[in-house]
Amino acid sequence: MAKKGAEEVKNEVLQVVEEAGGDLDCTNQLALQNQPQQHPYAFHVSGPRNVPTINWRDLINSTWKDGKYKRTVIACFIQAVYLLELDRQESRSEETCLAPKWWTPFKYKLVETLIDERDGSIFGAILEWDRAAALADFVLLRPKGAPRAVLVLRGTLLKSPTIRRDIEDDLRFLAWESLKGSVRFSCALNALRSISDKYGSSNVCIAGHSLGAGFALQVGKALAKEGVFVEAHLFNPPSLSLASSLRNMGEKAGMMWKRVRAMLPSRSTGDNGVEEVQSSVTLGSKQWVPHLYVNNSDYICCYYSDDPVGAEGSGGDNGDKENAKPPETNTNTPCAAKLFVFSKGKQKFMEAHGLEQWWSDDLELQMAVNNSKLISRQLKSLYSAPETTQQSPAKRPAAAM
Repeated sequence: MAKKGAEEVKNEVLQVVEEAGGDLDCTNQLALQNQPQQHPYAFHVSGPRNVPTINWRDLINSTWKDGKYKRTVIACFIQAVYLLELDRQESRSEETCLAPKWWTPFKYKLVETLIDERDGSIFGAILEWDRAAALADFVLLRPKGAPRAVLVLRGTLLKSPTIRRDIEDDLRFLAWESLKGSVRFSCALNALRSISDKYGSSNVCIAGHSLGAGFALQVGKALAKEGVFVEAHLFNPPSLSLASSLRNMGEKAGMMWKRVRAMLPSRSTGDNGVEEVQSSVTLGSKQWVPHLYVNNSDYICCYYSDDPVGAEGSGGDNGDKENAKPPETNTNTPCAAKLFVFSKGKQKFMEAHGLEQWWSDDLELQMAVNNSKLISRQLKSLYSAPETTQQSPAKRPAAAM
């Protein structure tokens, strides 16, 4: 009887130990789930899949020559800037911060952050090729096509510490279609000019998403006016503004007036009126051709693909097409941009405007070397003909924004 009681006690003890072990396993699993690595914005959770790693083979055939790879990496760099600000807001330590995982796999390092002096938020960053990390993987030289430095700019972040200044710049663009009055514009322009002087414009790239793409477009254009052309990648750039709407109304009214005036008796050639000299577009040996990535379900950027003057090429995501040189165009319609349109049918706005779509495996793009009215108007000042002495001051064209 005593022996039976001892066995029962032993079994009870073993049962308690097993239950404790089971609870411990559950606790460990819960702890693992709560670790920073399981954050929804962690690179291995929401980052791209099946991305080739840089290795010694890139010395022979560079991965950066593939347009899909380049687009994926640059989109990841922009995501890193969003996370730099989130890491700052949430006071993450060096061990738990999320942002570095979005650039280290591609052998880049953070060298500078761009700070908005109004609220201390991070709105941009400069990433540089990490030679030491590359050498550790026996990559002796920077692969062909990989930029020496990349200036990346984030868009609107709907968090209380920064939303006020982000929305302020959103409204600035909505009202005036110009971001030059923002402190971020001058800060980004100085940063881009600095790295262009240091590394050479052919080794530099600027990129942005949403509001950041708006800044990247205008900053890149400002530098192009100085004769410095840097590669630009703009994801979901803003296209809708009150200024452009009013301008379109004015253009339509002007066209109507020209039709009415054409029906009126012509004036004599002896009148004192000054002849209008049509400005022809002149292209130099180089031109600035930014890359625009738009989604037609995103009402913020969809107007870039409206009213195309000319388009060429369509189909799936093709690296050769994405890196293709623009074809020859006539002098009146310059090749203003490479436009890549996401083609997946109707989507909800948040999905269509998101950054994650640009590194998804099932992404299908249609490429058009595009001269839409909106693109041509925004880049007009880069290619307009110089003023002539035959024009009176009253007839000189106003400078483009």
